[in-house]
Amino acid sequence: MNQTLGQKLLRTKSAAPHHEETASVGVAGALPGLHRSLGLFPLTMIGVGATIGTGIFFTMVEAVPKAGPAVILSFLLAALTAGLTALCYAELAGRVPASGSSYSFAYATVGEFAAFIVAACLLLEYGLAASATSIGWSDYLNNFLLNAFNWQIPEQLRSPMFVSDHHAVTFHPGNINLPPIILVILCGFLLVRGAKESATTNAIMVIIKLAILVFFAAIAFTGFDANNFQPFFNTNEASGYAGMAGVTAAAGTVFFSFIGLDTIATAGEEVKDPRRNVPIGILAALIIVTVFYMLVAVAAMGAQPAHMFEGQQAGLSVILQNVTGQAWPALVLSAGAVVSVFSVTLVTIYGQTRILYAISRDGLIPQVFQKVSARTKAPVKNTMIVCVVVGLVAGSVDSTFLWDMVSMGTLTAFMVVSIAVPVIRKRQGADAPPGFRVPFGPYVIPGLSVLACLYIMKDLSPATFRVFFIWMAVAVVAYFGYGMRNSRLNKAK
Repeated sequence: MNQTLGQKLLRTKSAAPHHEETASVGVAGALPGLHRSLGLFPLTMIGVGATIGTGIFFTMVEAVPKAGPAVILSFLLAALTAGLTALCYAELAGRVPASGSSYSFAYATVGEFAAFIVAACLLLEYGLAASATSIGWSDYLNNFLLNAFNWQIPEQLRSPMFVSDHHAVTFHPGNINLPPIILVILCGFLLVRGAKESATTNAIMVIIKLAILVFFAAIAFTGFDANNFQPFFNTNEASGYAGMAGVTAAAGTVFFSFIGLDTIATAGEEVKDPRRNVPIGILAALIIVTVFYMLVAVAAMGAQPAHMFEGQQAGLSVILQNVTGQAWPALVLSAGAVVSVFSVTLVTIYGQTRILYAISRDGLIPQVFQKVSARTKAPVKNTMIVCVVVGLVAGSVDSTFLWDMVSMGTLTAFMVVSIAVPVIRKRQGADAPPGFRVPFGPYVIPGLSVLACLYIMKDLSPATFRVFFIWMAVAVVAYFGYGMRNSRLNKAK
């Protein structure tokens, strides 16, 4: 039966796990799927691994100049918004236990076109997050090499070709940022070996990371000075970030780090008992992340005046060196950051590949992204393509381009997830599977989540909005040019 344009845009897929759905629609030649190998602990560590690191190790350099000591409120605002959305994720993850996270949630609720737009947001979010974190890894690696061996990576091999300041973009054709490229290659090598092996490696790195952050806080508190919190808010009217405007802008900058909550949902098809473990994993990761973010933010602000954060490379290591007057604490922290950021980059690339896998399986992008190795049960070609793109961006672009763009993609995806809760409750009705439910009905928490996301989004830069809308235009063209015609729902018997 021929569908109208409106019916094609609004058509939805089943909320059943993929193997059940494939059987129900009779898709011929379905490719083998992913393997359920992840338990609750490694799943939670995936969320923590993707979240703790970037927001603390790097973005305080960007966020503190906007908010001043009130950056603590920025972390709280971001955590509160993420918490509201996490409740929505927890419910949807039990109702739609499949790869693809908010893309799959949107496809099962608000329709194919909206799902494709969400997918474009997720690709922007994960791809740029992986690039940005690998760029930050370079700073801590260089700090570690300097403290350990009194040697630095040559400037030309750790500098991007394209550098952004407040007014223009400059091109440096002889430069390349080599360390992020090496990091992405290492992550790709681990990921093609399979999800279980990658998750185990990540869990080990996350435990090391948490221990390093406790180490930082313990030493930084010895240099705590309450005067560093005066004045609490940014008072520079000329910057446009005075008062709460700075707090909100900084919250937008750090918000991207909560991508880890979405990453847990991307693993839905590789999780044992996903209806139970995915919601618990999301909420457990949020609690762990919020506690550590606040601990480190308070310790860092107490140990160093706000004006010293701007432009500071490997900031937490420098703080320890200044507090103790010795190099060894900075050496320990830099080594821990090298391990920590490895895990963040690993998990964000993992999330990107699983989203591409889900979109490809639905026919909206080419089939190469859903082909799974018979030996490792991993999407090898998909992983290689993602690593090439992420490595090229990380090796050539200044991270200033990337932070706010990742937050924009994350906030948009979070809003769609929130909207999906009342829709799927109405759609499934009494047939809904047992599991977690958002408290206070289907409208209060999701509505607050959308409002909180919009509140943070409003203070992102005009350039961020321009680039985002250009990317959305590309996504619309791709959907009408390829996705709508090749959709698996178009070919269902």
